[in-house]
Amino acid sequence: MPRTSNDDLIIIKKYANRRLYDTSSSSYITLDHLAAMVREKREFQVIDAKSGEDITRSVLTQIIMDEEARGSTMLPVNFLRQLIAMYGGSMQNMVPQYLEASLEAFQRNQSQFKDVVAGAFSGSPFAEMARRNMEMFEAAARGMQLQPQPTRPDDETKAELAELKAQLASLQAKIDKMS
Repeated sequence: MPRTSNDDLIIIKKYANRRLYDTSSSSYITLDHLAAMVREKREFQVIDAKSGEDITRSVLTQIIMDEEARGSTMLPVNFLRQLIAMYGGSMQNMVPQYLEASLEAFQRNQSQFKDVVAGAFSGSPFAEMARRNMEMFEAAARGMQLQPQPTRPDDETKAELAELKAQLASLQAKIDKMS
């Protein structure tokens, strides 16, 4: 979360009994309340009440784990495996910036796409189709899983996939040599 100003930053204290205390409202809150604050783009920092340590990262990770456990799955298993595999690797320091930049670009593109679709198709025969496509795009962006029908790749697709994997492995080897 990029910080704008310290005036906007809400301090949340986490006590040993796992309770979260919002210092701006002088009230105890839950992880669900913190998740709502994130969605509202409200800036906060979670501090361990005893040590004074900034534990925002671990609390945000806990919110993601809770969301995933409730069935609001957004992180594919393969992505999680790849992410875990990068810990301790030569690319570990680059991954956070890359993921942050990718999500920011995704959000920017989503906003621009909405604007283009709204303006370009209004009053045309494609307006309804564009509206439905936008709804599906938004559903995917919210992490809802659309259940596509399973398909079996043909030989040509398998060959293309194998070629792409080989190219990716070659690029990874070059990056590792540079590190």
